[in-house]
Amino acid sequence: MTKADLVEQVTEAITRTAGPTISKKDCARVVDAFLDAIKDALQEQRNIEVRGFGTFKIRNRKTRMARNPRTGEPVEVSARPVPVFKPSKELRALVAGLEVEEETEA
Repeated sequence: MTKADLVEQVTEAITRTAGPTISKKDCARVVDAFLDAIKDALQEQRNIEVRGFGTFKIRNRKTRMARNPRTGEPVEVSARPVPVFKPSKELRALVAGLEVEEETEA
Protein backbone atom coordinates (compact mmCIF):
# COMPACT_ATOMS: atom_id res chain seq x y z
CA MET A 1 0.00 0.00 0.00
CA THR A 2 1.36 3.40 -0.95
CA LYS A 3 0.71 6.72 0.74
CA ALA A 4 -1.71 7.60 -2.08
CA ASP A 5 -3.62 4.36 -1.39
CA LEU A 6 -3.71 5.23 2.30
CA VAL A 7 -5.08 8.71 1.57
CA GLU A 8 -7.73 7.17 -0.70
CA GLN A 9 -8.77 4.65 1.94
CA VAL A 10 -8.93 7.26 4.73
CA THR A 11 -10.96 9.62 2.52
CA GLU A 12 -13.44 6.82 1.74
CA ALA A 13 -13.75 5.92 5.44
CA ILE A 14 -14.47 9.53 6.42
CA THR A 15 -16.96 9.91 3.57
CA ARG A 16 -18.83 6.77 4.72
CA THR A 17 -19.08 7.91 8.33
CA ALA A 18 -19.32 11.72 8.16
CA GLY A 19 -20.45 12.41 4.61
CA PRO A 20 -18.44 14.20 1.93
CA THR A 21 -16.96 16.72 4.35
CA ILE A 22 -13.27 16.34 3.48
CA SER A 23 -11.49 16.47 0.15
CA LYS A 24 -8.68 14.12 -0.86
CA LYS A 25 -6.30 17.06 -0.74
CA ASP A 26 -7.24 17.84 2.87
CA CYS A 27 -7.04 14.17 3.79
CA ALA A 28 -3.56 14.00 2.25
CA ARG A 29 -2.56 16.93 4.48
CA VAL A 30 -3.85 15.07 7.54
CA VAL A 31 -1.95 11.89 6.62
CA ASP A 32 1.22 13.91 5.94
CA ALA A 33 0.86 15.77 9.25
CA PHE A 34 0.42 12.47 11.11
CA LEU A 35 3.51 10.94 9.50
CA ASP A 36 5.51 14.14 10.09
CA ALA A 37 4.53 14.11 13.77
CA ILE A 38 5.83 10.54 14.07
CA LYS A 39 9.08 11.45 12.27
CA ASP A 40 9.60 14.55 14.43
CA ALA A 41 9.03 12.63 17.67
CA LEU A 42 11.45 9.88 16.63
CA GLN A 43 14.02 12.48 15.60
CA GLU A 44 13.77 13.91 19.12
CA GLN A 45 14.32 10.38 20.53
CA ARG A 46 10.73 10.19 21.88
CA ASN A 47 8.48 7.11 21.72
CA ILE A 48 5.01 7.22 20.15
CA GLU A 49 2.34 4.90 21.50
CA VAL A 50 -0.88 4.47 19.52
CA ARG A 51 -3.24 2.35 21.65
CA GLY A 52 -4.52 -0.70 19.82
CA PHE A 53 -1.96 -0.23 17.02
CA GLY A 54 1.57 -0.24 18.38
CA THR A 55 4.59 1.72 19.54
CA PHE A 56 7.26 3.48 17.50
CA LYS A 57 10.58 3.62 19.37
CA ILE A 58 14.23 4.43 18.91
CA ARG A 59 16.59 1.57 19.68
CA ASN A 60 20.33 2.11 19.92
CA ARG A 61 22.33 -0.46 17.97
CA LYS A 62 25.76 -1.39 19.28
CA THR A 63 28.98 -1.19 17.31
CA ARG A 64 29.55 -4.48 15.48
CA MET A 65 31.81 -6.15 12.99
CA ALA A 66 30.43 -6.94 9.53
CA ARG A 67 31.93 -8.06 6.23
CA ASN A 68 32.18 -6.22 2.95
CA PRO A 69 30.24 -8.58 0.63
CA ARG A 70 32.43 -7.69 -2.35
CA THR A 71 35.84 -8.24 -0.76
CA GLY A 72 35.02 -10.28 2.35
CA GLU A 73 37.06 -7.79 4.37
CA PRO A 74 35.88 -7.13 7.97
CA VAL A 75 34.37 -3.67 8.47
CA GLU A 76 33.31 -2.00 11.70
CA VAL A 77 29.72 -0.70 11.70
CA SER A 78 29.39 2.13 14.20
CA ALA A 79 26.71 2.39 16.87
CA ARG A 80 23.61 4.29 15.79
CA PRO A 81 19.97 4.85 16.71
CA VAL A 82 17.38 3.06 14.56
CA PRO A 83 13.59 3.38 14.50
CA VAL A 84 11.62 0.25 15.41
CA PHE A 85 7.92 -0.58 15.53
CA LYS A 86 6.39 -2.92 18.10
CA PRO A 87 2.83 -3.93 17.20
CA SER A 88 0.18 -4.05 19.91
CA LYS A 89 -1.33 -7.30 21.10
CA GLU A 90 -4.54 -6.41 19.25
CA LEU A 91 -2.72 -5.78 15.95
CA ARG A 92 -0.71 -9.01 16.23
CA ALA A 93 -3.92 -10.96 16.85
CA LEU A 94 -5.71 -9.23 13.96
CA VAL A 95 -2.89 -10.10 11.55
CA ALA A 96 -2.83 -13.69 12.81
CA GLY A 97 -6.61 -13.95 12.40
CA LEU A 98 -7.25 -14.52 16.10
CA GLU A 99 -9.77 -12.86 18.37
CA VAL A 100 -8.41 -10.76 21.23
CA GLU A 101 -9.89 -11.22 24.68
CA GLU A 102 -10.87 -7.84 26.07
CA GLU A 103 -9.67 -7.14 29.57
CA THR A 104 -12.50 -6.55 32.01
CA GLU A 105 -12.19 -4.14 34.88
CA ALA A 106 -13.12 -5.49 38.30
